[in-house]
Amino acid sequence: MSEESTAVTHAFLDLPPLSAARFASIEDRVARLLGTRQDVVIMQGEALLPLEGAIRSAAGPGTTALNVITGPYGQTFGDWLRDCGATVIDLSVPFHTAVTAAQVREALAEHPETDFVSLVHAEAATGNTNPVAEIGEVVREHGALFYLDAVASVGAEPVLPDAWGVDLCVIGAQKAMGGPAGVSAVSVSERAWTRMAANPRAPRRSYLSLLDWKERWTDAGRKALLHAPAQLEMLALEACLERIESVGLDGVMARHRRAALATRAGAVALGGGLEPYVYETSDAAPVATTLRVPAGVVASELVARALRNDGALPLAAGGGALAKEMIRVNHYGVDATAEAVRRSVTAIGSALAEKGLDVDVDAAVRAIESARA
Repeated sequence: MSEESTAVTHAFLDLPPLSAARFASIEDRVARLLGTRQDVVIMQGEALLPLEGAIRSAAGPGTTALNVITGPYGQTFGDWLRDCGATVIDLSVPFHTAVTAAQVREALAEHPETDFVSLVHAEAATGNTNPVAEIGEVVREHGALFYLDAVASVGAEPVLPDAWGVDLCVIGAQKAMGGPAGVSAVSVSERAWTRMAANPRAPRRSYLSLLDWKERWTDAGRKALLHAPAQLEMLALEACLERIESVGLDGVMARHRRAALATRAGAVALGGGLEPYVYETSDAAPVATTLRVPAGVVASELVARALRNDGALPLAAGGGALAKEMIRVNHYGVDATAEAVRRSVTAIGSALAEKGLDVDVDAAVRAIESARA
């Protein structure tokens, strides 16, 4: 190992302890990012930690939950809710579209006993995004607790827990924020804290416990951390927030929207039977564009062919059964650029051409440039 690389390694390893004050200041920056006055708890793990912890804290026997399914994470939330002992009503819509506020209103009218609603804002896995502001108004009128997975959407589109009436809003930094995967956060309303405190099954003395953080950290004045924090990840999150603040959140969101529009335009112009998986542009998430491959083509094989010459492209096949029919272009974080979009679409075009399909890569590049203008 060279002296230079050794020095860099030591710079990462020989760090002073992260103080409680600095930890609290990072929480405050997350709160400003979300425009919220709710308590914000940064949890020391990937976003699945607060996603599961929030459900297990707020739901249990006696809970009736409306679980909206627009992709695989909605399905997971339903599993957790049932495991908690909740009665679950699944509201499923086709993955190529978004749920509407009218559909949520109708489901709540059919099940007036509903006191918990779970929703994913943007489903990166399926490429759709849901109209949370309108849905939040419906949920608020009904009086149910509103749980939102905003892991993929934060940084790419507005996420406003207070304005939308979201009681539990979970975010992660690893997608549009361009930050680390090892820490995540959840904003918690007073209603949600009250619900947790009344839930005898809410995790206590557990890594999943939000109540532990409230009682031993937030309510105690944020003076002593519960345990040693994930220091490198916390510092990376701090740097990520500083970068967003310096650029401006509006600028970061605009970059993601342009990348999404350019990807969609390029894929349509490319031809070869490729088409957007999410039908309506208004339903398409700004973090990832999903594409349906032509008949006779296996998506996972096409992606493998596209990655053969450039394994760093932000391309993936759909998960599970979708691996046969869906390609996902992940244009979030550092990949929300015209260059990443152009390279991804042209690689897909070359892979389709190798399969004998008629594509127009030049037209795709022109469409990408026009959409980004």
